[in-house]
Amino acid sequence: MNDDKASQNLANTLGQLRDLRGWTQSQLAEHSGVPRPTIATLESGSANPTMGVLVRIARALGVTIDELVSPPIADVRMFRSADLAEQIRGTVRVRELVPDALPGITVERLAFPPGSRMSGVPHKPGTREYLTCERGQVRLTAAGETFELGPGDVVVFRGDQRHGYLNPGADEAVAYSVVVPVR
Repeated sequence: MNDDKASQNLANTLGQLRDLRGWTQSQLAEHSGVPRPTIATLESGSANPTMGVLVRIARALGVTIDELVSPPIADVRMFRSADLAEQIRGTVRVRELVPDALPGITVERLAFPPGSRMSGVPHKPGTREYLTCERGQVRLTAAGETFELGPGDVVVFRGDQRHGYLNPGADEAVAYSVVVPVR
């Protein structure tokens, strides 16, 4: 990315993030410790800020410096099913449902053919997994216990331990897995 593009991205993103918070340039100046005229210059796209200025503004807005100089996030984006990455684990189709990176968080759709099983890969220490069944039946084994899930059921367990899934039914089962760090 060239410097002009980064400056324009910063200008657009900074204005968008400030507006989302309902802040004036003066309020952002107060929260960040950066003078309001500097913020106005940044939003004009003609500034060449120091790293210190970027750090203070990013911290005040609760974003990374990379997010400040990257193209602004569109208000709405659509991802077609065919464009989302899908992988096969054994016979189970696994597709991420959140195409944007969410640090430490995984959201997946699991489609189990009848009678199929899948070993869960233990996640990072300190994670919690939420498994919900949308359609069919899913049998989860975790922590030495077995849980039978039907449509709408949810089970929560430590994601950093051995676990496995099974579709004991005669029809396809669909479940969703959300893995989050425990803080």
